[in-house]
Amino acid sequence: MSATITNALPDIPRLYTALCEWLACIVYLSVIYRRVGRKKSAMVVAAGLPVMIALQYWGGMMSKQFWILGMLLAFTGMCAIILTAAGIGKREALYLTARAFVLAELIASLHWQLVTFLHIGWRGENARWQSVAMLVVVYSACFAFAWFVERNNFSRITPTVPSRSMTIGTVSITTVTFAMSNLSFVSTNTPFSGTVGQEVFYIRTLVDFCGFVILYAQQEQSRRLATNAELSSIDAQLRSQHQEYLQSKTNLESLGRLAHDLKHQIAALKVEADPNHLAQGFEQLEASVQRYSAQKYSGNPVLDVILTSKTRQCDEHGITLTAVADGKLLNSMSSMDIATLFGNALDNAIEATLGLGDSESRLIRLALFSRNRFIVIRIENFFDSHLRTDSVGNLQTTKHDKDKHGYGMKSIRHIAEKYGGEISVHAQDHWFVLSIVIPE
Repeated sequence: MSATITNALPDIPRLYTALCEWLACIVYLSVIYRRVGRKKSAMVVAAGLPVMIALQYWGGMMSKQFWILGMLLAFTGMCAIILTAAGIGKREALYLTARAFVLAELIASLHWQLVTFLHIGWRGENARWQSVAMLVVVYSACFAFAWFVERNNFSRITPTVPSRSMTIGTVSITTVTFAMSNLSFVSTNTPFSGTVGQEVFYIRTLVDFCGFVILYAQQEQSRRLATNAELSSIDAQLRSQHQEYLQSKTNLESLGRLAHDLKHQIAALKVEADPNHLAQGFEQLEASVQRYSAQKYSGNPVLDVILTSKTRQCDEHGITLTAVADGKLLNSMSSMDIATLFGNALDNAIEATLGLGDSESRLIRLALFSRNRFIVIRIENFFDSHLRTDSVGNLQTTKHDKDKHGYGMKSIRHIAEKYGGEISVHAQDHWFVLSIVIPE
């Protein structure tokens, strides 16, 4: 095995490598959802730079046989920074560190390739300042570009939780990329090695760039699959709510006709039957029919169906639903959007209220009105538990299977934004309040 390289270039300074790895960690910390506060993250990141410098110089003091160990120490240091500064799980930290490691290798190699090609900082009175200026320009441009392309590839409001197979794939890609990019330093007697100093860095930069592109495409594909799955779930809920509305409308129309016919039948029977107990029975029957034939009238037929259906559902579970709504304000909205918005909101309120032990506390209030040229929808329900929100205030589901729940609120938000509105949630004195504001 031969490791002789013609016109071998100087090694990348350890300080530059440490700085590059540290900045790569910052790039990914800035684009992901962190579970710790900014102050703690800043303290960890600040302490991380001297640690990375120390690890690099420690690795430099090792013999070449322990070169891989030195790189593993640097990788471990990066993982510790990301793990602590973001407060994330070990799998997520390993996944992000692998991506940051490839990015650091790419930028460090590209910078040093440019420096050696242009002979910057090698001679002259201003050599040191030229070297520093080149470092600042290349690192600033490259890391800014990396942040720009990665910022939309991760979410800052939801955790990045890669699957086990995805994490293994990422680590494998990182390992292969690192091995292939540094193969020439181990042996020049392979089909994938370079034999000339500048050529070796060309290969290293190109391989690292390919590794970064592959990892970017992998994360992009994963994000798209997750988004498509979420949209499919939301779409399924939209269709389910619309079908519920259609079925409820049919049932209500049938009940209305039945109630109308029964009233006439009861009236006729009353005239023919004289016993008191039979008359009382007819009165009770009439009262029952009257209860089932009663409907809500808000001025919007779709909202009428939803309110009537949900009122009966509440009555069956001992929940008091009070609704004051001007349905005419919703005439510009599609029937599916009205059914989905009010259906999801009332379903959430009913589900939350069902968990209350005290039947007198099972209260839901709905209001639909106009104020300052805005349509205001307020749905309130009594609750006695703790609300869970993320770092930006978005309500989180309390169910254990979080992947299959929480879409009701997302559907509500989607419909509100579709009409140029917005939603807000807050809790006060054990009342959960969902407010939706839409421009008229």
